[in-house]
Amino acid sequence: MDIVYSSLIRRAGAAPEVIAQEAELASVLGALWAHSQPGDGLEHASGQVEGDRIDLLVYLREGVAASRTDSTAPLRVAALLRRCHQNSPLLNARYLPPDPPVPPADDAGQPTA
Repeated sequence: MDIVYSSLIRRAGAAPEVIAQEAELASVLGALWAHSQPGDGLEHASGQVEGDRIDLLVYLREGVAASRTDSTAPLRVAALLRRCHQNSPLLNARYLPPDPPVPPADDAGQPTA
């Protein structure tokens, strides 16, 4: 199982008091499940609401061809968050678009893409 940390940054003016923190977290987690696809390998997600963002831990099944040194998990989470942001009116209104994924590094620590 792969665990990926990610955050969604709240848009200016979208104060956390507009909806309760528990409802905000439930809405984001619900969007993850609603927009996940089988290839994402989503197993579990948890999160915590902070002042200007929501932090997420996303748990994914490892891909069939995945190895411990070459994981596509961050790319899969980034794609899932982009899909959620594009398709969920709540996420689109409350959060900035997710940052593009950072390409995985090779053995020397250099990006492979």
